[in-house]
Amino acid sequence: MPLRLLYILSLVLLVGCSPKSGGESQLKVISYNIRYTGEPTTDGENHWDWRRAASINMVREEQPAVMGVQEALAEQLQFLDENLPEYDYVGVGRDDGKSAGEHMAIFYLKERVTLEDWGTFWLSQTPNQVTMGWDAVCYRTCTWALMQDKTTGNRFAIFNTHLDHRGEQAREQSIVLIVNRIKELIPEGTPLLLTGDFNSTTDSDIYAPLKAVMQDAREVAAQSDHRSTFNGWGRGNSVIDHIFCRGAEVDSFKVLCDKNYGAPYISDHYPVVAEVRF
Repeated sequence: MPLRLLYILSLVLLVGCSPKSGGESQLKVISYNIRYTGEPTTDGENHWDWRRAASINMVREEQPAVMGVQEALAEQLQFLDENLPEYDYVGVGRDDGKSAGEHMAIFYLKERVTLEDWGTFWLSQTPNQVTMGWDAVCYRTCTWALMQDKTTGNRFAIFNTHLDHRGEQAREQSIVLIVNRIKELIPEGTPLLLTGDFNSTTDSDIYAPLKAVMQDAREVAAQSDHRSTFNGWGRGNSVIDHIFCRGAEVDSFKVLCDKNYGAPYISDHYPVVAEVRF
């Protein structure tokens, strides 16, 4: 073979094996209401002490690049942090902006994702202060993070939240606030993920502002299911945990209710997972 042709072929092989900046690569995201520790006298076998190892098993088996958790107390986050050294997380306690109360934390796989910026705001009329909004009965927050996918170089954002379980006006206004905060915090055109326990099904009219700017991953995924996400320790049956996306193709969406990670229930909610490409 002529030397010139060998040279050209070697260049083609080198180019073909080089990573392409901004290329497509599948990224797995999980939304998981971990359920706070509970009381031994009331939760029994569903107390955190008996299911915490199963939560670790779930993350190790599923290996999400990013994961939004809801209801996590500081001691639970500490346990996850100690047993999942490949991950780091951001988030603050909703009761004081530090460590008190439940956290809407975002975990990310350090070898896959770089953290660029993050913050937390309260779902209220004064989102920069520790305040309760509208007719809510609890402090509610949303944590956000701006990240970069090390595999592709793509920058993306993820928001993680937990809407109030009783306040109808609070849920409605919280969605409006989240949409407005997305516009304020995230550059236009940046791919975006939103995970959370919304305490409502997505056929409600309150989702109209959100659906105007994002897609429901469950509805647009090439492969999907509509199974219940709230199990209530075997007594619940509702679809209230969701993942929304912008600027992404959703290859699959599923509810992780078929596997045994080492406990009958790892939470009173099943994790939901989407595989996306930016």
